[in-house]
Amino acid sequence: MRHGFILEDVPESQDWLRQALAESFPGIAIGVADSLQEARQKLRGGPAPDIALIDLGLPDGSGIEIIDLIQQTSPATLCIVASIYDDDGHVFPALRAGARGYLLKDQPVSAIVVALRGIAAGEPPLSPAIARRMLAFFNRPVTPPVALTARETEVLRLIAKGITQAETARLLAISQHTVAGYVKDLYRKLNVSSRAEAAVLARDMGLI
Repeated sequence: MRHGFILEDVPESQDWLRQALAESFPGIAIGVADSLQEARQKLRGGPAPDIALIDLGLPDGSGIEIIDLIQQTSPATLCIVASIYDDDGHVFPALRAGARGYLLKDQPVSAIVVALRGIAAGEPPLSPAIARRMLAFFNRPVTPPVALTARETEVLRLIAKGITQAETARLLAISQHTVAGYVKDLYRKLNVSSRAEAAVLARDMGLI
C-alpha cells in the first residue's frame, strides 16, 4: 500500500484513521478530504489511492457517492467504510456500491490496525458487529417465494433501484400515498424493514 485516502469531516476521527493507516502500512502517503466536493477534487488531481477509508455521513452528502466514483475511475482501490452506523440502511448500500470492508469507529485504533493488516492475508476488514449482522441477514431461514401482484413487482423494482417514492408515483401515474401503501405491503410480504433489504431480495428475484 503506497497511497491512502481518508474521507472524514471530524478532525479527531481524521487523526484516528490516519494513525491506523500509518501503523498498518508504514511509509504510506495519505491524502485527506472532509467533504464530497473536496474528495472529488483531490481524487481527480492525485494518484489513485490503493486504499480509501470513507465515512458515510458528511456535510454535503453520503460517502457512498465517493465509493461509486472510485469504483468507476479506479476499480483496484480498496474502499473501506469507517462509520458509526451499523444498520442495514447504511451497511448494505455501501457494500452494494463497492465497499470491500466496513469498520465501526467504536473500536480502538489497535483493532482497526489488525483489520487493515489482515488485507494482505485476504481477510475482509469487517468489524465483528458488521460481520454478525451480515451473517444474520444472509442466514435467515429460506422461505418460499412470495406472491407479488404486478403492481407490487413494479414498485419493488423501482425502489430497489434507489428511486424515491415521489418519483415512483410519477413514473407509475399513481399517488405517492398509494406508493407508500405498496411499500408497506412489500415490507410485510418480504419480511424486511428497509429499502436495502428489499433491494437485496429484488436482486435475488431477478428484478434488478
